Amino acid sequence: MPPSAALLDTPTEQPSLRQQAVLDAVLSLIVEGGDPLTMDAVARRASCSKETLYKWFGDRDGMLTATVRWQASRVHAGRTEIDSLDAATLRENLRDFAESWLAVIASPTSVALNRIAVAHAGSHKSNLGAIVLANGRFAIGERVKPVLEAGRAAGLLAFDDTEGAFRTFFGLVGRDIQIRLLLGDALSLDAAGIRSDAANAVEQFLALYGRAKP
Repeated sequence: MPPSAALLDTPTEQPSLRQQAVLDAVLSLIVEGGDPLTMDAVARRASCSKETLYKWFGDRDGMLTATVRWQASRVHAGRTEIDSLDAATLRENLRDFAESWLAVIASPTSVALNRIAVAHAGSHKSNLGAIVLANGRFAIGERVKPVLEAGRAAGLLAFDDTEGAFRTFFGLVGRDIQIRLLLGDALSLDAAGIRSDAANAVEQFLALYGRAKP
């Protein structure tokens, strides 16, 4: 596998600026829903050669995987160190995740991407559904779970099952927002509304799992 393709197979690595422009071109084509999402269409939109796309991404699925990871990278799993959490930094990390995730799923890009992924999963047209699931929801969970476990280790949270605690938090943050957006509901989610929703979700989660530090 070429070095560039290997780089994009590692979620912790950031694509180069030129690669980011290509991934943004993929997202633009998805949102527009015009040209079929082929390597030819992406090469035309991004003004690059198909050979370069194959070198970077390997194939169409590789390009889609890199695109989903690029979109998911906008979701933060907290911006502060989790080695020595206190109540304030735990709350800050959880709010950061909640706000960034809500902002991403409410964007026209994510709505279009998820609609296509659901359609493709139902028709077996491509692997996009599995790609979005693996590099979106599941990958994000693996980034947030260490925050929850650090909160437990610090005596701030109490739970037995990390996955169960994360799913509860994920549900409190997302509620019915994503499904309503996918079904065409014209929800108005501005920055202030997202901050408010995120803060409420964090407080609800802490009411369920929080504990006073001994």
